[in-house]
Amino acid sequence: MRADRDPPPAAAPPDALRRRLLALGLWPLAAPARAAVDYPDVRPGTTLAFPRDDGAHPRFRNEWWYVTGWLRDAAARDLGFQVTFFRNRPGVAEDNPSRFAARELLFAHAAIADPRFGRLRADQRAAREGFGLAVASAGRTDVHVGDWSLVQTVDAGTGERYAARVRGRDFAFDLSLAAHSPALLQGDAGVSRKGPDANDASYYYSRPQLEVFGTIDLGARATKVRGIAWLDHEWSSRYLAAGAIGWDWTGINLDDGAALMAFRIRDRGGGTLWAGATRRDAAGSVRTYAPQAVRFLPRRRWRSPRTGIEYPIAMRLDVGDIVTDLEPLMPDQELDARASVGTVYWEGAVRAAIGGRDAGRGYLELTGYGEPLRL
Repeated sequence: MRADRDPPPAAAPPDALRRRLLALGLWPLAAPARAAVDYPDVRPGTTLAFPRDDGAHPRFRNEWWYVTGWLRDAAARDLGFQVTFFRNRPGVAEDNPSRFAARELLFAHAAIADPRFGRLRADQRAAREGFGLAVASAGRTDVHVGDWSLVQTVDAGTGERYAARVRGRDFAFDLSLAAHSPALLQGDAGVSRKGPDANDASYYYSRPQLEVFGTIDLGARATKVRGIAWLDHEWSSRYLAAGAIGWDWTGINLDDGAALMAFRIRDRGGGTLWAGATRRDAAGSVRTYAPQAVRFLPRRRWRSPRTGIEYPIAMRLDVGDIVTDLEPLMPDQELDARASVGTVYWEGAVRAAIGGRDAGRGYLELTGYGEPLRL
């Protein structure tokens, strides 16, 4: 992935963004604006505050709320689910007073991993902010793209919850996610470095071990499900270093109540440019791991019959002295998001084993394996 840097004042948006603006009907309005854009950097030492930082940060270039999890229906069948909301500040039309100006773009992806179906049921949305089409609110998690939504609530009786509602072409879900533990701050107190340059970083926290219950509809009728999920929230203006092409990431809810997050940023040769990991045990003690303590070792690969891209879908993950084997719920969990954010990636439900024994469940995300990823 090639890191985006602040464009010169007269620079036009990159081709991929221009195509998406055209698809949304926004490019003719956005094109005349050429003002310089002030994207803030991530600053070490910043203290995250909640619920303020649960909400949107519109000055930053990119932001996402990412929910993944495992569900089980009444017949004890396992399913994976994913929904992600992206907010992008494209840096065009910022001085245009028109209400139609595309100051913020919002995208959403959702998918169900069902081994009986054999590949992802997936859909996506895209809209500009405003006019009731899409919104990412400040102050708490409240993001909508059309009739898709992720909304956070805090109630004295039921505690903190998220409601995730999606209706795709051939699936739908309405899920409630209950938080029983505080946010897990990634990196250095929520500042997660992504490369040798300290400015290549994100603000990043997770909400692991979310209890999930609700309904899922795969075309016949709504079925009750329960499960466990993981929420990530990140925002940044300079996420990846020059020379990076993508990342491998995993978030694992361990059966004993612990949580493990690990990532690596890959260089153009397929090696590790940067890495990091965090583990919180069941008692709440947190340990953060340096780049040299994290290794992703591919164990088995799968080639997509649609795109021809090959992904390392089974991994051995070394984090310090902890060795975890990740095995996919099913091989074909490729998500084609070229109609929204312009990329193809593998994002799949995985089982985790430690010492040869089942230890937890989570998700594995593999980006930049077809073409270098550009945020």
